[in-house]
Amino acid sequence: MHSLRHILPTVLLASALLLAWQLYCTLAAVSPLVLPAPSHVLRSLFVERERIGPHALSTIWVATFGFSTSVVFAFAASVALHFSPWLQRGLMPLLVASQTIPLVALAPLMILWFGFGLLPKVLLVILVTFFPILVSLLSGYAQVPQAYLDLLVSMRARPWRIFRRATMPMARASFFAGLRISATYSIVATIFAEYAGARQGLGIYILTAKNSFRADLVLAAVVVSACLTLSLLAVLRLIERLTEHGHKGGRNAVR
Repeated sequence: MHSLRHILPTVLLASALLLAWQLYCTLAAVSPLVLPAPSHVLRSLFVERERIGPHALSTIWVATFGFSTSVVFAFAASVALHFSPWLQRGLMPLLVASQTIPLVALAPLMILWFGFGLLPKVLLVILVTFFPILVSLLSGYAQVPQAYLDLLVSMRARPWRIFRRATMPMARASFFAGLRISATYSIVATIFAEYAGARQGLGIYILTAKNSFRADLVLAAVVVSACLTLSLLAVLRLIERLTEHGHKGGRNAVR
């Protein structure tokens, strides 16, 4: 019931927007070539399900693989920067500058340098999702109360033990917040890479539909992309809940 009350406003608002969209397209007699109605988009999605399915699977595979690899790299980098403040001061401006590169310019370069295989798409996902996860972890590490640190230091705990017992548990909430942000970026980055050049995926499907002046198919692919993103977020939420018990136990142990 709590979950239902939480999502009910979103469902009602989305339903109202779709209804207004449907009524506008019907009453104003808008051409489907310009703005297809939601019912037209859903019908096209059903008709094209066998074609769009493999493209969606390709996109979610690349996004998940790149996102998972990014999480590993970001965690390793966060540990290195946490234990080396001078390295953090030197690298953070460069990492911030890397986020100013437009995705629309970066995707074609990745295809140009590494071809049309899996590597350029995965690299693009890593580059886009790495920074939010890293920043969220470093922000979480900095939230440890000084009393925890003083207590462990007084007990002659080594730096790694302090990090494992106090710093990591306190960074959990920030970590999952960064994961949710990066998860949405992973799907977008994958589609951009596919749009720039790929053999399969929602990006190449959208490009083909656009060149055929099929706005309904473009929007159908957008619907699938949104569903993939929501599914990835739901998985992260499930993982967060499953690990919550262990986190509470570790936090109590620190106290």
